[in-house]
Amino acid sequence: MRDVITGLTTRGRSFLAAGFAAAACGLILGERGLLQIGVLLIALPLLSSLATSRTRYQLTCVRQLSPARVPVGQPTVVTLRLANVTRLRTGLLLAEDELPYPLGGHPRFILEGMEGGGVRELTYRIRSDMRGLFTLGPLKVRVADAFGMVEISRSFTEHSKLVVTPQVATLPATHTAADWLGAGDRRMRIAATAGEDDVAPRPYRDGDDLRRVHWRSTARHGELMVRREEQPWHSRATVFVDTRSIAHAGSGISSSFEYAVSAAASIGVHLANQQFEMQMITDAGLVATAALFEETMLDVLAAARPSRGATLARGLSALAAGPGGLVVAVAGRLDPTQARDLARSCNRAKSAVAVLLSVLTWEGRSGEAARAGSPEAARILAEAGWQVLTVTAGTPLAEAWGRLRQAAEPPVTPVAARANGHAGGAGGAGGAALR
Repeated sequence: MRDVITGLTTRGRSFLAAGFAAAACGLILGERGLLQIGVLLIALPLLSSLATSRTRYQLTCVRQLSPARVPVGQPTVVTLRLANVTRLRTGLLLAEDELPYPLGGHPRFILEGMEGGGVRELTYRIRSDMRGLFTLGPLKVRVADAFGMVEISRSFTEHSKLVVTPQVATLPATHTAADWLGAGDRRMRIAATAGEDDVAPRPYRDGDDLRRVHWRSTARHGELMVRREEQPWHSRATVFVDTRSIAHAGSGISSSFEYAVSAAASIGVHLANQQFEMQMITDAGLVATAALFEETMLDVLAAARPSRGATLARGLSALAAGPGGLVVAVAGRLDPTQARDLARSCNRAKSAVAVLLSVLTWEGRSGEAARAGSPEAARILAEAGWQVLTVTAGTPLAEAWGRLRQAAEPPVTPVAARANGHAGGAGGAGGAALR
């Protein structure tokens, strides 16, 4: 009986209350006609509720997102495929899909009725101005009677995941203070200079220069062989991002933390597109490696939240154990001790860039002191051979990244010297273009 009552709508409850009132008045006043009206008003919602609750519809629902991963501010289309797998025709159906608050209100649909074996497709669009991992669903279907007195809700169990990735800015071609080890197969070394014994020949292909024919290998193999003069050097890069809540300021999408997340995503995508072997490290440790780096990195950053850590110890340990190459650090507040620890952790790096956020400007402060950010940390990193970019609130990342062009012909740096053991290391090449 409780289920029958709870399924009543406002109209159904009003009919029930009016019926009881009319029946009571009919008994007190001895008016038989009024009593009959009261009984009719009571019976109508109760019978409708009983009939609706006993109807066994079997509905299935499949949700599809196109696409399931979108950047911030871009829409995605949600398609719900609702099917009636019985031979019974349904009554009025009210469908409502549950969405998280950042995605907007719950979309609602009214279906006049579905024939046995019928299918309906319900489509709506959503977009989010916030990054994150969002759960869509479940779909709730309310079955209503013809008089609008009863609604019984039934919920599906299926959920879907929507990944809203951080905003990725297009970065310009720049130069670092030291030449990092090439970029995939764009950087080559000459194997033939190692001598005849070190040549790695391969079979001749149409179009090969005949001057590259290796006659000794040709005689040994019985077919035309050419020198494999170019061997690719694989470039490596690490993106380090400081996610400590104490290192950032501001709130919501305009906070310095959100800027740092977007900067890390932009730099990671920029370098991955240049065939760098990538990894990403936060103050909590290693979070993304070379395999499917871009996809993994964006998923991790989509769900990133400010950490409660007070130090960078775990992240710096992972950074020190890394492969070297290029290191790009995105950080908020850094004290001198943390800056020295960061510099020491990158002693294997061929080139290092620090993007330091002037966190005070995200607190609404102005003036030279606020725009300077962490000047002592910047000085320590610069003395260690880092290129330091100090970024204030509202500065586009592409504009800040473009400042690296000022170091197109840098001097030899301590970072490069430590990595190579001599002053003519990676820095002597004069800086490779970062496109």
